[in-house]
Amino acid sequence: MPVATQFLAKPLALHIPDGFLSIGVSVLFWIISVVFIVVAARKMRGDFNEKHIPLMGVLAAFIFAAQMINFPVAGGTSGHFLGGALAGIILGPWAGILVMTAVITLQALLFQDGGLLVMGANIFNMGILTILIGFGMYRAVAGRSRGLRLIVAGVAGWISVMAAALATSLELWLSGTSTLEIVIPAMLGVHALIGVGEALITVAALAFIMQVRPDLLSDTAIEARGGLRWAIAGLTLALGVVLLAPLASASPDGLERVAEDVGFLGAAGSTPYQILPDYTLPFLGDSGLSTILAGLIGALVVAGLVILLVQTLRRKRIASS
Repeated sequence: MPVATQFLAKPLALHIPDGFLSIGVSVLFWIISVVFIVVAARKMRGDFNEKHIPLMGVLAAFIFAAQMINFPVAGGTSGHFLGGALAGIILGPWAGILVMTAVITLQALLFQDGGLLVMGANIFNMGILTILIGFGMYRAVAGRSRGLRLIVAGVAGWISVMAAALATSLELWLSGTSTLEIVIPAMLGVHALIGVGEALITVAALAFIMQVRPDLLSDTAIEARGGLRWAIAGLTLALGVVLLAPLASASPDGLERVAEDVGFLGAAGSTPYQILPDYTLPFLGDSGLSTILAGLIGALVVAGLVILLVQTLRRKRIASS
């Protein structure tokens, strides 16, 4: 099996594989992403809110699960939810960046979804840009009517996908992988459609939260009573989403489609190791059950990872006080 085909058994989405970007560009975006992550961790320590502990874990599990489900768009292409705008709206920028970083890191390390060398670029594109856009746009209409906030959230979701696609295009150009006049129209054209799906899911999720737990969108802490119940319910919902993973579209995702059409798909490198490749358990093969079980493992691991991270920051804050 050719290297590119082996790596791309699962659609790429906006997860850039190793080989698409130059070492210089990869290192540059590692540096940028690490700066944001360090600042986010320090901000979380300095302005810690108890409600971040269950909420961050639940949202990380939901975003991970939702990203496994590719939906078809025009032209035999598929897309999936990114979740950065939603995380920024619900959690704010710093907690949101930590959640998206955990999701993208787990996808690369455990499921070989996205390259290791280019992980900094993937974190920046999908986990920093999208967070800042979602948070910034939604905060501009804070306190306004519910309808206006939902409209702005949907627009923010669409723009976040376009921004991530544009950033990926520029990184490919800086790496010499493609030219601007080819890659930008191709990437923005296909992701304009994918962004519609992002907008709809963002609005639907936010409307649901506004209906059942509007306090999660305020600055007040979650009441102790009932907090565990909603956290369990939220995690159960996230795990339930994984059950839909076998129904995901097998069509090429946005970046893969563009890479194939433009001609740089063969630059994708193979992964140096495999743990749960293509979101499957190797001993169960490529089956629906294998995908579901791998997704359940991933959702639980990323939720636990985020909760452990926040608890560690909390302990450091207490110790420093």
